[in-house]
Amino acid sequence: MSFLTKGVFQGKDFLAINNVSPAELEYIIDAAADLKARLKAGEPHPYLAGKTLGMIFRKSSTRTRVSFEVGMYQLGGCPLFLSSQDIQLGRGEPISDTARTLSRYLNGIMIRTFDQEEVEELARYADIPVINGLTDLHHPTQAVADMLTIKEHKGRLKGLKLGFIGDGNNVAHSLIEAGSKLGLKVFVACPPGYDPDAAIVQKAVSEAAVTGAEIHLVRDPREAADGADALYTDVWASMGQEAEQKKREQEFAGFQINSGLLKLAKPDAVVLHCLPAHRGEEITEEVIEGPQSVVFDEAENRLHAHKALLALLL
Repeated sequence: MSFLTKGVFQGKDFLAINNVSPAELEYIIDAAADLKARLKAGEPHPYLAGKTLGMIFRKSSTRTRVSFEVGMYQLGGCPLFLSSQDIQLGRGEPISDTARTLSRYLNGIMIRTFDQEEVEELARYADIPVINGLTDLHHPTQAVADMLTIKEHKGRLKGLKLGFIGDGNNVAHSLIEAGSKLGLKVFVACPPGYDPDAAIVQKAVSEAAVTGAEIHLVRDPREAADGADALYTDVWASMGQEAEQKKREQEFAGFQINSGLLKLAKPDAVVLHCLPAHRGEEITEEVIEGPQSVVFDEAENRLHAHKALLALLL
C-alpha cells in the first residue's frame, strides 16, 4: 500500500468515526495492518519526515500519549507534547486563537480533552488536520485499534457479534459507530440510566440498515454475551466521574465480564478492554489474564492505528 495515493484523507480531520465512510474506515484499518507489518519486518517507513504533530492533553494518558509520540517518531516526524498547563490555552486563551496559531507551526494537532465541542471548535479554526484523541463523547482512534484487533483474531468483521458490557460511554459510542459501518452485530448491555447517547444510536441504526449491521441495546449482560465473537468492557467510572465511583459500583453490579459470562460467548471469543482496567470491578483478573484476552494486542494496536491516521491525514 502506498501512502503517496492517500488522496481523500490528506488534510482532513478525524473527530468521530461517523466522519468517515465504511470504505474509508476499512482503508484506515488496512493501512494500520500494513504499517504494523512494515514495523515487524524492520522496514523503514518515514512517510512524515520533516512534519510535526502537536499533542494537546487536557486529560492524563498512557496509551494515547505514548502511541502517538512513538508513532510520529517511527513515521519520521516530530511530536510535541503540549500540556494544557504549559500552553496559553490553560490560562484562558480562546480555542480559536490557539488553533490559528498552531496551524502556522504544525502539520497536525491531536487533542485529548473533555468536551467534544472543544475538538469541533479547534477543527473549525485550524488550517491543519485535527485528530480526536478522546473526548467524553467519542474515542474514535480506540475504535480503529479495536476493529483491527478483532479482525486480526477473527479473520473478518462483517457478521461478527460484539457484546459491550457496561457504561454507554465514549468507547461504547465509537464502537457502535464502527460496528454500524463495518457490518457487525453490536449488543450493548447497560444498567438503566447509563445508555449510550440516543442520537448516536439512532444514526448508527440508520447506517446499519445500509451495511447489514445490527445495533441492539439490552439490559441483560447475558443477552449481549450469548454467542458473542468478542466481549468488550470499560471502567464503570471514566475520567471526571471519580465522585460517582461508589454509586456506580452498586448500579453496575452484575455487569462484570467474568468466567461465567465468558462461557456464554463462543468458545473462541476474544475479550477486549481499552485500559486502564479496574480488576475485580468491570472485569476479573482471571479473564483479563486468561487465554481469550487480547487486551494487550489491542493496546499495541493503538500504535498502528494512530500511525495509519497520521500517515493518511498529515
